[in-house]
Amino acid sequence: MKQIYADVIQFRGTHYDFGFHQGKLIKDSILVQNRERQWKVRKPLFNIDLEETQHVFKKLAPFIWEEFLGLQDALEWPMEKVLLEFGGYRVNILPSGCSIYVGNGYMIRNYDYHPKTYDGRFVIYQPSDGGYATCGFTQKITGRSDGLNEKGLSMGYTFMNRRRPGNGFICHMIGRLIFELCASAEEAVDLLKEIPHRGSFSYVLYDTNSALPSIVETSPRRVEVRQGLSCTNHFHLLTEENRRVLDDSKKRMQAMEDNRIDGLSGEQAFRLLNDTDQGVFSKLYGSWAGTIHTSAYFPKEMSAWLALGGDQEPTKFDFSQWLKGEDLGFDRVEGLVDTDIPFLNMEKADWYQK
Repeated sequence: MKQIYADVIQFRGTHYDFGFHQGKLIKDSILVQNRERQWKVRKPLFNIDLEETQHVFKKLAPFIWEEFLGLQDALEWPMEKVLLEFGGYRVNILPSGCSIYVGNGYMIRNYDYHPKTYDGRFVIYQPSDGGYATCGFTQKITGRSDGLNEKGLSMGYTFMNRRRPGNGFICHMIGRLIFELCASAEEAVDLLKEIPHRGSFSYVLYDTNSALPSIVETSPRRVEVRQGLSCTNHFHLLTEENRRVLDDSKKRMQAMEDNRIDGLSGEQAFRLLNDTDQGVFSKLYGSWAGTIHTSAYFPKEMSAWLALGGDQEPTKFDFSQWLKGEDLGFDRVEGLVDTDIPFLNMEKADWYQK
């Protein structure tokens, strides 16, 4: 078993200042050192078009471009390198898992991926220059893998396939755009229909007015919307996009659906996903599909629960109180995972070693 942690970062202010603050935090960090070593083995299969990327962000979310400028100044990097690492536009994504379960008033999410890619950061940010306040786990620093915004919109995504990628935004930057630009699941659906998608993912959207969550199935070729309460790693509508081997995805889906007979409380649903003997939690870390964190978001209560690894008691906090100016009294969440694979944010984690 390995003890791991995620830093909890709180910030209020402009996007530029937020970017500068983050840049200072990571400038000499093991996370950045690992990424630089990883690029020596995994060459990017995409181009960084500075002019096009700037145009896209300035049209859709200019304040996030300001965050890139803050990162650039703090890190003292050329903008092309900032976009390579954190831009979230035109980047390939490797396979992952993930399971999402929605019940009455909550969304629970297992984030399944490879330890050597994990940021280990939970960010709570209240911008002063545009965009909604958000809380959520980061991916590639500027992106969000799941979370909740000040309007009570929660989101998580699940990977479908990596075939035939297109030019467009990748999942974690799409998550960030959803949280900062959208006040409801309906607005988020409209955004997902409007923007270009690099890869194929499902986005689960649940807000304070949702009778059922919206699940938006996206690919570079098509976007479709359905309603449902569980989501793993296969499409229900875009079936032509599915991978050939779906046994694990369907098994986790069935484990969640089998527990819907009487309805589960938030605590019961959290245990369903986080307990390692329930059939949803995954230990496939070496296959890019092991559960690293379990998160729970409660839109009406405006609260969140966080846990790293399996069989854990969640760390809980009140997002509504934070929005009123009450800072959290902790700056780190800790947990245990059953793997010896190194984590990006903690230790040397290049692709030369296991």
